[in-house]
Amino acid sequence: MSGSPNRRARYRLAVLALIVACGLATLAPGVARAQTPAASVLDEILDQYVRDGLVYYAALRIERRAIDRYIQSLADEPQAFEAWSRDRRLAFWINGYNALVLRTVIDHYPIQGASAEFPTNSVMNVPGMFTGREHLIAGRRMTLEAIENEVASFGDPRAILALGRGAVGSPRLRSEAFRDSQLEAQLQAVVEDFATTPRHVTLDCTGDEVSVNAVLGWRSGQFEGAAPSGGDSNRTALERAIVAIIKPALFPSEQAFLEQNTFRLRYIDFDWRLNDLTGGPPR
Repeated sequence: MSGSPNRRARYRLAVLALIVACGLATLAPGVARAQTPAASVLDEILDQYVRDGLVYYAALRIERRAIDRYIQSLADEPQAFEAWSRDRRLAFWINGYNALVLRTVIDHYPIQGASAEFPTNSVMNVPGMFTGREHLIAGRRMTLEAIENEVASFGDPRAILALGRGAVGSPRLRSEAFRDSQLEAQLQAVVEDFATTPRHVTLDCTGDEVSVNAVLGWRSGQFEGAAPSGGDSNRTALERAIVAIIKPALFPSEQAFLEQNTFRLRYIDFDWRLNDLTGGPPR
């Protein structure tokens, strides 16, 4: 380059400033991404270790670096978290809950408990599993129950069914992360799977009985919010809500049975065995 030394020096400084500016511009999105855990990371974990709601816990425990890094990324509150869309925040909490359940299980795997109330390998044999053990997420120390309450605060009972509790009786843990851009379709798929899986919903037309997963009773307050206004005054809000949630996913003959409105409602005993696929599915 021709010109005076001072001119060449000014040119080099200008180029250097441009390089630094470009470098910072490139870094900024990376910083933002570090504060916003990528669903694709959890996608890879769930796709690799989860099959039909069951988990290869032994393999996940051995190859745990990815889930440990993902959960570490949840610790700080994401940038502008409160300004996120409703669906983005809800997906964050659902994904966080499900990932923390998985890590808590592998932290204690293989689970061996002596409780007379629960199976030997049940997550309920992990001390403080849902109510006593705290996790750092979004800048807060929260138990799994507190995170579930956060999910419930969004007022969508379908989100409760998206939470995997590490048990055979839990609604099926999906093999993909939840995303704000797909959340409506994903939650609808959760309900359809729930309503058509016999261990969650069974219609006995001959015996005039509807049996449902006990989770609906545990979180009756959230599910009652889905009850249509009006309706049969002889039915509780929870009964009306259950019908409203499961009916669209059922066969026409099953829908007609519900419409007769003569059924009795009962809860299915919750299966607290660990949803472990290691060595084959639970029998």
